Amino acid sequence: MAATKDKAKAKSAKAKVQAEPKFSKETYMWWYENMKLIRRFEEKTGQLYGQQKIKGFCHLYIGQEACVAGAVTALTKDDKWITAYRDHAHPLALGTDPGAVMAEMFAKATGCSKGKGGSMHMFDKNVNFVGGHGIVGGQVPLGAGLAFAEKYNNTGNLCICYMGDGAVRQGAFHEALNMAMSWKLPVIFVIENNGYAMGTSVSRTSNVQDLYKLGSAYDMPSFPVDAMSVENVHTAVAEAAERARAGEGPTLLEFRTYRYKGHSMSDPAKYRTKEELEDYKGRDSIEAVAATILKNGWATQEELDEIDEKMKQRVAEAVKFAEESPYPDPSELYTDIYVEEDYPYIMD
Repeated sequence: MAATKDKAKAKSAKAKVQAEPKFSKETYMWWYENMKLIRRFEEKTGQLYGQQKIKGFCHLYIGQEACVAGAVTALTKDDKWITAYRDHAHPLALGTDPGAVMAEMFAKATGCSKGKGGSMHMFDKNVNFVGGHGIVGGQVPLGAGLAFAEKYNNTGNLCICYMGDGAVRQGAFHEALNMAMSWKLPVIFVIENNGYAMGTSVSRTSNVQDLYKLGSAYDMPSFPVDAMSVENVHTAVAEAAERARAGEGPTLLEFRTYRYKGHSMSDPAKYRTKEELEDYKGRDSIEAVAATILKNGWATQEELDEIDEKMKQRVAEAVKFAEESPYPDPSELYTDIYVEEDYPYIMD
């Protein structure tokens, strides 16, 4: 066991050695603070789920923070975002108040979806986050549809559509890619390939294990991305966005990432080895950003620790807000269903 820990430490130390910074101090500092917020938020979420304060299904983003943080800095506030049910990090990165996200998981009226969506179905129109979708692959054609609207209205904006590696087995994925490429829609399709569709490895589900190659069937620009690096994520998304805004159509990106926890809170993740997990932890994206900040003298370790404590406090405040918030009134059962305000519900 000691040898394994020493090996992990060595890999971690190696992972922290950075090349010359590709971006500004402000960008790296934003990445660090943002990813720390997501990490601390998700850790607390896991604790609260264990205490049964959060119910239902719950899928944590721990380990995958760079997939979102790097994309936010590459896009604009007017672009649209849509993803599957591992969706807590996306609104947080886009600026949704942590209290509203936590309250949503508590099923409280002050949640970003009024307590009606919970962990898996979050939305926040204010930051152009369009969910949070529970049907595997169901959000992929919706992402194409959002992009169609942007093109139709000539806004110059795009949609970034996230999915898990298991979603690429759905017919909707292929239908959406075909239409998006045929119509040159401004959409960035992102496969968050964390190695396992629930508990089944990619190698057991497909002859094509380089998932980005699936885009070649539609002549779509498609690329693999080491998404344990926030810099790589930013660069890949920025290039895809440039193509989309120039009218050149969609891009398929395979973000090669890793989740440190199981598929959901009910998953003990016994299908992988401890060595595999420690290997990826040695490449942690937050630690890599911290190392770059320290190496360039942009902050001291004490200042980074202060940021970490600040994020912990923000999460604690979010939990307090959620616990003290009221549950929705029963009348809310009949709102936000139809646009028609006086829809004739049968109330008996």
